[in-house]
Amino acid sequence: YPQVPRIILWLMVELAIIGSDMQEVIGSAIAINLLSVGKIPLWGGVLITIADTFVFLFLDKYGLRKLEALFGFLITIMALTFGYEYITVKPDQGKLLQGLFVPYCQNCGTPQLEQAVGIVGAVIMPHNMYLHSALVKSRQVNRANKREVQEANKYFFIESCIALFVSFIINIFVVTVFAEAFFEKTNADVNNVCMNTSSPHSSLFPNNNQTLEVDIYKGGVVLGCYFGPAALYIWAIGILAAGQSSTMTGTYSGQFVMEGFLNLRWSRFARVLLTRSIAITPTLFVSIFQDVEHLTGMNDFLNVLMSLQLPFALIPVLTFTSLPSVMNDFANGLFWKVAGGLLILLICSINMYFVVAYVMSLNHLALYIGAAVLSVVYLSFVAYLV
Repeated sequence: YPQVPRIILWLMVELAIIGSDMQEVIGSAIAINLLSVGKIPLWGGVLITIADTFVFLFLDKYGLRKLEALFGFLITIMALTFGYEYITVKPDQGKLLQGLFVPYCQNCGTPQLEQAVGIVGAVIMPHNMYLHSALVKSRQVNRANKREVQEANKYFFIESCIALFVSFIINIFVVTVFAEAFFEKTNADVNNVCMNTSSPHSSLFPNNNQTLEVDIYKGGVVLGCYFGPAALYIWAIGILAAGQSSTMTGTYSGQFVMEGFLNLRWSRFARVLLTRSIAITPTLFVSIFQDVEHLTGMNDFLNVLMSLQLPFALIPVLTFTSLPSVMNDFANGLFWKVAGGLLILLICSINMYFVVAYVMSLNHLALYIGAAVLSVVYLSFVAYLV
């Protein structure tokens, strides 16, 4: 790409990485608060996340493969902890299978649709598109031997399928646990159960008949009230593991996109220091001066940010893998170009709907005008990439 779009693309990816890092800081702070039974305040948990950065940098000197093994270990912890919650809550398997294969949503309105669409923005991390390519690039393959490259591609494909399948299963665990445990419950229902179990968090739920609204913090508390303290602590361990794995992917993808877009090499220490400082500062202020509601509420905004960055990862990846001058005999054929283009269009349409719905919910004319101007600039750049 020419210099200006290259710099813009790099900035977009960096924004996504910082947003992901902020979510990791929020998640880890909440997990630490739950694990310490509230003794460590949220701002204390935010500060502790500085330490995990240095642990990560310490492990980094042992090589990429060791870090990939650690990453696999963290994913295993996530699978086991969220799997435990899934078994404990016992969701209806028939409805689960129906929901997986038959798209429907009984008596759903716009808010429910927004939640469903929001999952796309939360799950598909833009910078991880670059990370997958960079990790493949790091493998020792004789690229002059076409047969060896074909064989490597086959195993890379299998590796990606396994990773995505595990991610898919973990997401099923989380979504079904929330659906089964919290659906149609009121604040009063949860308040009564938490009071009976002598939970220290029962004050989170006012004694009224409003529908229960949960996030990753309240979710753990409710699980603890209904299914015992073990469910709360295991949930918190899963959230902590998710946060640490997110830190690793953000750091590595940041390193690769900086090298690729700017031909600039920073030490990982300098990169982590920059992104973590930007991520921690606003999060720390919110955790000091506001409550957990505002801290978890930041996730909605960050999901919108992730949604907006998706085209800036998907379009370049499809563009470069379709260029014979880059890929030689391995360039995308017509089928993959069309299929990839339609998939990108679908994902971007879903995420743009989510962004529009989020802005409309803010109910402020100035914000509408600002969003309209930004949308024109945004769509113009997307059109340029296309």
